[in-house]
Amino acid sequence: MRVLGTFGSGRGLRASCIVLPFALLTACAGRPTGVLLPIVDAAHVAGTSRVDMLVATTRKSATDRGVLFSGERGEAVTYTDLAVSIPPDAIRQPGSVQWPKSVPGNPATDFVALRADPVDRAKVAAWTGRAVRGSAKRHVLVFVHGFNNKFEDAVFRFAQIVHDSGAEVAPVLFTWPSRGSVLAYGYDRESTNFSRNGLETLLRDLAKDPNVGEVTVLAHSMGNWLTLESLRQMAIRDRRVAPKIRNVILAAPDVDMDLARAAFHDMGKDRPRLTLMVSGDDQALAVSRLVWGDSVRLGAIDPMAEPYKSELARENVAVLNLSSVKSNDALNHGKFASGDVVALLGKRLADGQPISDGQIGIGDRLVSTAAGAASTVATGAALAVAAPVALIDPQTRETYGEHLSNVGSGLRDTVGSTVDLAGAPVRAVTGGR
Repeated sequence: MRVLGTFGSGRGLRASCIVLPFALLTACAGRPTGVLLPIVDAAHVAGTSRVDMLVATTRKSATDRGVLFSGERGEAVTYTDLAVSIPPDAIRQPGSVQWPKSVPGNPATDFVALRADPVDRAKVAAWTGRAVRGSAKRHVLVFVHGFNNKFEDAVFRFAQIVHDSGAEVAPVLFTWPSRGSVLAYGYDRESTNFSRNGLETLLRDLAKDPNVGEVTVLAHSMGNWLTLESLRQMAIRDRRVAPKIRNVILAAPDVDMDLARAAFHDMGKDRPRLTLMVSGDDQALAVSRLVWGDSVRLGAIDPMAEPYKSELARENVAVLNLSSVKSNDALNHGKFASGDVVALLGKRLADGQPISDGQIGIGDRLVSTAAGAASTVATGAALAVAAPVALIDPQTRETYGEHLSNVGSGLRDTVGSTVDLAGAPVRAVTGGR
């Protein structure tokens, strides 16, 4: 990894440091687009499994039927009845998503879509009625994804979590307008604020739905900010969080510790049972802390250290410390979606037990270094940090080249100021080498 060391040189970012990641970028094929175009015959492939989910989104509709929704912001919450086929368990590892290498995907080896039909908000109750039929608890699981997720990322990841958990739940995905780019951290963060009313409305509708017995919310990374803000709003408007919302799982929350304290307080004593999933080796949250001016991130605290230990006990927040859990994710930010973790989640949800006392994790990609990258200087700094990550992270490689070309000649004049910013994230990724 010799090239990584050049980002810490006193002379700043040289052109040669950009060329190699960019060359790797062009050499590595990205995922195909249009993977959500339904394949009618996929349901008949032997050994495959199926996950039916309701998707609520504040994203803008895409013109491509295989993309469905873009990373831009829509004018209202849109609902979709979506089904995903998962390849036979014999050929896949729990916790993994098998992406199609081309379109259409092969249901015998890939995750593929079976159906994607629009649903009116007034007919959501009919969907939940079908989804919970025969279920004693009539349990709905709402998933709120994190930073850097395209629509298809969120859909396939949630399908994987539901399938591998084996939980008897009606799956509801809330997906907000993320551009799916490691360099769009600022845009993504503002999109969570844009989506607060939408998530609050969805949760309130589910709580009022007579078909629904209870609701669990699973949020990851930046999606935790959206979740906490939406629940906080609900508590302020309605004087409490709806009682059917019984569990909220905060997986690797990219949330300032002080803001989390305020949200816990504003939700009141009648709030849902909160479970915090943390990991001390989460490098993505280490970078996020740097971006936010050394602001402690809730998902990266040591729950056994003070003042956090006493605070969590006082707030009755259960903790799952995943620091010792092994991860295939180089940044250790995706542990929550691993096979063992989601299997434990499924069992605890089925048994009605508190989701604690275990080794559990969290999942997404890099929590960006591009917060507020509204100028050439800021974008240059973001690129300097993202370049080494592009060597190891396919999703970063997919978007890095586009941002590099957009910066153009302005980058050459400003990258000299990025050395100090780049050093810590590079060390986080390389382990100090």
